Amino acid sequence: MSSPIFGQHFQQALPADQNLENSTRQVSGAVYSHVTPKQPHQPKLIALADGVADQLGMQPAFCASQTFVDVFSGNTVLPEMKPFAMCYGGHQFGNWAGQLGDGRAINLGDILGKNHKRWQLQLKGAGPTPYSRFADGLAVLRSSIREFLCSEAMHHLGVPTTRALSLISTGDLVERDMFYDGHPQMEPGAVVCRVAESFLRFGNYEIFAARQDLSTLTTLVEYTLKEYFPEHYTTYQKDPELGVLNWFAQVCDSTCKLVLEWARVGFVHGVLNTDNMSILGLTIDYGPYGWLDNFDPNWTPNTTDAQHRRYRFANQAPIAQWNLLKLANALFPLIQSTQSLETLLVGFGQQYERDWLKMMGEKCGLYAIDVQHSEYWQTFFAELESLMHNNQVDMTLFFRQLSHLSLDVVPTIAQLEAFLQPLSYIPLEEDQVLLWHAWMARYRDKVLSENVAPQERTAQMQKTNPAFILRNYLSQQAIDLAYQGDMQEVLRLLDALQTPYTEHSKYDSYYQKRPDWAKNKAGCSTLSCSS
Repeated sequence: MSSPIFGQHFQQALPADQNLENSTRQVSGAVYSHVTPKQPHQPKLIALADGVADQLGMQPAFCASQTFVDVFSGNTVLPEMKPFAMCYGGHQFGNWAGQLGDGRAINLGDILGKNHKRWQLQLKGAGPTPYSRFADGLAVLRSSIREFLCSEAMHHLGVPTTRALSLISTGDLVERDMFYDGHPQMEPGAVVCRVAESFLRFGNYEIFAARQDLSTLTTLVEYTLKEYFPEHYTTYQKDPELGVLNWFAQVCDSTCKLVLEWARVGFVHGVLNTDNMSILGLTIDYGPYGWLDNFDPNWTPNTTDAQHRRYRFANQAPIAQWNLLKLANALFPLIQSTQSLETLLVGFGQQYERDWLKMMGEKCGLYAIDVQHSEYWQTFFAELESLMHNNQVDMTLFFRQLSHLSLDVVPTIAQLEAFLQPLSYIPLEEDQVLLWHAWMARYRDKVLSENVAPQERTAQMQKTNPAFILRNYLSQQAIDLAYQGDMQEVLRLLDALQTPYTEHSKYDSYYQKRPDWAKNKAGCSTLSCSS
């Protein structure tokens, strides 16, 4: 049994904070600060993502060892490690927040996994850093379970994301005011080991631009290009402005594809601040996220966002575009071409609209969407979404069941009502069923015009529309049991979410609508940022 060898690729390439004191402060001229994790009292492994461990080249014997628990709880710092926390800023809820940084994330370093691919490993909840502000840098079990499970759920759904290697309880209690109502409680603490090629965010670049520290900004951009975008680094060496511009274009493209994937599976991030936007187009920082149960484009899972709903489901693409604008502003000193940046930002919106039509077509089993006739298709899918919204139809179940619907003939009113009522959270009204009937007749015509065999259409639709998503109430049920000392539901969910497009009889209870009792129960619908 041997532990992986941790490298210091990031640390060696970029300027470090020369102040080694772990105290809250403003950090200038440095991309990161050295910091040591806080040792937990009694760490215990709750769950391991075997697929991630295998990807990292970790042997089962090591993963089952006490050394593994000690390393990935922060209890042990291996000799070759130099743990660090990154410095970054960000726009939060539309306002510049200044320096933020890794307030409760401590990077252990990088390791070479399979095929010599380099991965960064990071502990969330392992103690304070210079960027913790007034917080303790710790995390509680409930939020750690949610992050661990959702990271893996998103990966298996095919959504770009950071991964989660392990979930470890610390044996310590952490004080948290879950509802921000002045009634804090002591909760069990936990640490999640997150894994990604990079944890760089838009905010990493914003902070140095805001401080007019172009030297550090340039160093960070050059590192980013060389390490993660080598084709653009080659261009950069010949023409720096063009290299950065081409890189920004790729970031726009990957961000667009990411938000489209969220729309496809009904995911709402909840906190789309610029410091939560990955430079690699990954889903990053699982806080008050959520999944649409009944289709509601105005829904946000974040209680902090309840009034203005800035980060609601339907607004994720515009917010991503706004965040890209802030990144463009940060990179402007290196490009000096307003027109080129504006063209790419406008292109983001055009690309999203075009690809959204194709994505909706695939969800509906329509594969000949002509984007040259976008107005027709925009209206067609807008009518569908309006019907789903007005009738509180469960998004995941609707599209999954649509793949099974026979279209040999137009369904009768009675047949359509029998199809829809089990998918709806409210009783269907007669006028709504008539509207559904009219839309379904047009839909059937479009499906038949493509002349795709029903079995093939069903198979293709089921590759796009999952049978299983990690609904908030499912996570909360696992959390409730975990707080009683029973971790089996966490492990059961972890197993189920690895095959979200396949229906297994042993997980029939997961392929259901949100139960009525969960509609307003804490943790089952909306969530706060408390962790």
